[in-house]
Amino acid sequence: MAVIEARSLGKSYAGKPAVVDLSFDVQPGSVTGFLGPNGAGKSTTMRLMLGLDKGAGTTTFDGVPFTSLDRPMHHVGALLEAKPFHPTRTARNHLRMLASASGIPARRVDEVLEQLGLSSVARKKPRTFSMGMGQRLGLAAALLGDPHTLILDEPANGLDPQGIQWIRELLRGFAAQGRSVFVSSHLLPEMALMADQLVVVGRGRLIASGPIQDFVRSSRRNAVLVRTPQATDLADVLRGRGATVEAVEPGALSVSGLDLETVGDVAFDAGIRLHELSPRTATLEEAFLEATEGAQEFEAHARPEPGTTGSTTSGEEAS
Repeated sequence: MAVIEARSLGKSYAGKPAVVDLSFDVQPGSVTGFLGPNGAGKSTTMRLMLGLDKGAGTTTFDGVPFTSLDRPMHHVGALLEAKPFHPTRTARNHLRMLASASGIPARRVDEVLEQLGLSSVARKKPRTFSMGMGQRLGLAAALLGDPHTLILDEPANGLDPQGIQWIRELLRGFAAQGRSVFVSSHLLPEMALMADQLVVVGRGRLIASGPIQDFVRSSRRNAVLVRTPQATDLADVLRGRGATVEAVEPGALSVSGLDLETVGDVAFDAGIRLHELSPRTATLEEAFLEATEGAQEFEAHARPEPGTTGSTTSGEEAS
């Protein structure tokens, strides 16, 4: 199964860098989430990977660039646009056209229509489809060649909660077969359930790459929650050991900088009674916001109160 290797990808628009020296791998048997703020260069990166945009660097699929693959739909399925369909063809004829051009048996069309839950609308024209139905048809096209790799840009756009769960199960099942999934999404809670690996970018540059657990574990939002009737005393002792301590409510502390066992030992040595000692794990959203702080294309600021002065960031206008 294919290993995707992206190396030194780069692209600028009107002299402004969109992707800067970006390198990462996507391993088979995994769902790799591609995360970044708006304007981080995610869509441009995917287009560079597939040779749809010209720029610096290379991407290979088992050592072969996408543009050099023999019958590429048999190797890589991609969904980068919500509705890239001919306005007058039916959904089935759209897929038949793609199948014929790529040497894919016609029977495969009905197979993917059934798999994607589109059999009942196969004779309808995609221009009448909702965004969610358009996404399903785009996924059907991506799966048409039974590829070993999927590259998907926001595939859950327009889907209801049941549809989002369905696509999660579809992609995890695809990866469980030893295939590769590279998928961007702004739905961070969903990505936490779906992805095994992450590639995180900001302003076109790599921020992090690796297992999702390692990314979350690196967050400063991971902490130890302690409940004790001697909260003030414990806080003083823990700060003396270099910990960061915050009172979250009366009798409860959030401690970072020391692991759970050390916090318990410090309390024991100080003769402090504990009523609760538990880990507090950061969410993917918290870890992502922390890692990409300052990497947003535009940052919103609170509107100044009447009678005060304030300024806007670059890219925003006072209203």
